[in-house]
Amino acid sequence: MLKSYKFTQIMRNFLAYIVLSAFAVVMLFPFLFMIFTSFKVPNDTFNYPPRLLPRELLTMEISGYEEPLPVYQVEVNGNDLNYVLLEKNIKAGIFAPVNDLTATIVLPLSDANALVQDGIPLTQVVEGQEYPIFDVLVSGKSQQLLQVGATSLGKFANPKNLSEISYQNVRLSTPSESVLFHPENYSDVLKLQNMGRALTNTTLVTVLVVVGQLVTSVFGGYAFARLRFPGRDRLFVLYLGTIMIPFVVLIIPLYQLMVMIGWVDKLAALIIPWVFTAYGTFLMRQFFITVPRDIEEAALIDGASRLQILRKIFIPAAGPALATQATFTFLYAWNSFFWPLVIINTGNSQNHVLTLALNILRGRAADAPNLVLAGAAISIIPPMILFVIGQRFFIESAMSSGVKG
Repeated sequence: MLKSYKFTQIMRNFLAYIVLSAFAVVMLFPFLFMIFTSFKVPNDTFNYPPRLLPRELLTMEISGYEEPLPVYQVEVNGNDLNYVLLEKNIKAGIFAPVNDLTATIVLPLSDANALVQDGIPLTQVVEGQEYPIFDVLVSGKSQQLLQVGATSLGKFANPKNLSEISYQNVRLSTPSESVLFHPENYSDVLKLQNMGRALTNTTLVTVLVVVGQLVTSVFGGYAFARLRFPGRDRLFVLYLGTIMIPFVVLIIPLYQLMVMIGWVDKLAALIIPWVFTAYGTFLMRQFFITVPRDIEEAALIDGASRLQILRKIFIPAAGPALATQATFTFLYAWNSFFWPLVIINTGNSQNHVLTLALNILRGRAADAPNLVLAGAAISIIPPMILFVIGQRFFIESAMSSGVKG
């Protein structure tokens, strides 16, 4: 009975891991596709069906040719060999014997001569269709065949012995490829649309907003949690109610205020209005009220000031709450798009943030998705790393907040 129960538990855990792994793969695939595509060349991004790893056509340096020649897989005597393409779009004919028009061979027209009599090309009618007659060299032997069609071929050669020639259709040939990453895409995208400056601006704005919100939230949360003054609770409820105001309602008055102050098209408009947050104040208040009053009263008896108590007791204990707020604030400030789009002029690339630069890059590099996705990766990876590092603090903060009212 016990063995049966253990086996059932093992199978349940196994199935749970299988299902969770499948969902994880589905969720991670778009991110992985973005990362790998950012290392591709433009031509590789348009392949169908799409491929995950970046691949590039192999080339070889051949003496006598100024540029490297592409390498293709060519069937020679039943074996697939790597041959270089010496020449393409060579005019060729599709030839067949008179008694079997389905037994066709494809050869360059340079290996065939049209039969002429009295200056008139010779032809033959087969099944109601007239075909010209050619003297064709097949395997070193001359044969009279009918030309039933026309096409073009590529001239392939063994790179070790260029005299070993083979002809086949280039479009139907398989190019030889290798996995090759192009990290230079990231340096290229930083040069487009002043992306390097946009990355610097985004980092500056994000850091200042995060630091500003932490400072104001800590002081505000401590005041609402520990200091007693008339109307404290009503003021806190009123302040907390501002969270319910949609941002679209605030855009016009906030923009008019920026015009009056003279902060339009300046980074200050992306920082100062966002260093105050009702959510952060609420989060800090809920955490601070869980700290035992006995500790604070003992510190006051020992002669510690309010600032000393806040700095030496409350802030060190509020690590999970501070990490949680810092993470959420970082994600918001780093990914902010609509307000920068409203307040920063599109032509002022010196004050652009990443979201604005990516919006413009999407149009400028429309023919190079690899560069667009490289820019997207630059924008996504930093907050993702921060989220992974700080996620362990979320549960601690959620468990410790909202315990007391």
